[in-house]
Amino acid sequence: MYTSPAANSPARSNGQRLIPRQGKLAFFLVTGLFFLWAIPNNLNDVLIRQFMKSFEITRLQAGLVQSAFYLGYFVFSIPAALVMRRFGYKTGLVSGLILYASGTFLFFPAASARSYPLFLMALFVIASGLGFLETGANPLIAQLGDQESSVRRLNFSQAFNPLGSISGAMIGTLFIFSGVEPHAREIAEMKAQGVYDAFLQHETARVLAPYMVLGVVVLVWALFILRTNFPAVAGAQSSVAETKDGGYVRLLQYPSFMFAVAAQFCYVGAQVGTWSYFIQYAQDYTHVSEKTAGYLLTATLAAFAVGRFASSYLMKRISPAKMLGFFALVNIFLLGIGIVFAGWFGLIAILMTSFFMSLMFPTIFALGIKDLGPHTKEGASLIVMSIIGGAVFTPLMGVAFQFTKSMAISMSVPLACYAVVAGYAFWGSRFAPSPTLAEVRLSEVPND
Repeated sequence: MYTSPAANSPARSNGQRLIPRQGKLAFFLVTGLFFLWAIPNNLNDVLIRQFMKSFEITRLQAGLVQSAFYLGYFVFSIPAALVMRRFGYKTGLVSGLILYASGTFLFFPAASARSYPLFLMALFVIASGLGFLETGANPLIAQLGDQESSVRRLNFSQAFNPLGSISGAMIGTLFIFSGVEPHAREIAEMKAQGVYDAFLQHETARVLAPYMVLGVVVLVWALFILRTNFPAVAGAQSSVAETKDGGYVRLLQYPSFMFAVAAQFCYVGAQVGTWSYFIQYAQDYTHVSEKTAGYLLTATLAAFAVGRFASSYLMKRISPAKMLGFFALVNIFLLGIGIVFAGWFGLIAILMTSFFMSLMFPTIFALGIKDLGPHTKEGASLIVMSIIGGAVFTPLMGVAFQFTKSMAISMSVPLACYAVVAGYAFWGSRFAPSPTLAEVRLSEVPND
């Protein structure tokens, strides 16, 4: 069995420089992207609840917010990899930021027309841009320095992602939620007075301001990146001839990588599904207001942030793969509590899952692309494509609720996802690459 030295001998990375000597500005600008793309991800959790009210739709229909969003990742990840393979990381990142901003500005016509399909299209465009950002930023950070410390470095940069998540949840709670939740009798009275449609239009328009401001910030960040010199990294840009060297087909000869794609698919599904319906779980079983539920969502994202920084530190002493497996098992236990003991006890258990899920995305990503050599960009794009799990498992939880009328039972979907993550950590991450490819290393690829 092959075991990656960096994955199982963390002490070796203690003497390695986490942040590269050269290109510090580029490193921090790219790290800032992890913050920026988390904001719309977690604004979605607020949008789901808001659209249920402003468009009068079911939980299953509201779950299409995540389906449209993560479909954008799925569709544009491979094109993003091809663009960056041909033109380099900087071009790909700037292109992603422009798409991201364009999607936020599409919220204006969607709100004016009060069209749910147009909102879904805007979210698709935003996620298309994020597909470029994640396809480029994750492998770039992993490669931008000593390879022995790549997992720790990616966890460090990803630690800024939950800060964006917290910001997104807080922005949504403060500026999108109005706190007005009319009951059936109040709705009937508003309809009788002829003011209900105006109320729904006002609730829909509340999403505008946060997205307009976000779009401007994203464009400014694109300008910063455009004007910054990026250091050369292995395989940052390849010729057309190089792209014909097996490409995606060659990745099939890396069983550990293929298992990583499956694990990431399930992890993202678990994360997105849990957060998407967290507010609903809180309101169903503790009967708190939407504002209070929004603040509780912010608390679970804060636990996620603490977990990211804590796990980045602990990986100096503990194998990333072992930590990944242990944290997955803990989340299976916590979700079991949330299912069996629905209420405040279960809510706290589900809240705590965010701490233990925090290391999963960057750890699976870094372990998955390790040793892919010249196929790193293709590998990164497939792992980013696996984010489609968020579009698959969130509606699946909605279907489970439609059949059982229990948000608690719906949490069995992310529970099953964590079982797959545990399998990858303890077993799949140790698969050896094909003997014909085992000698391929990033060091064999010349710098630009």
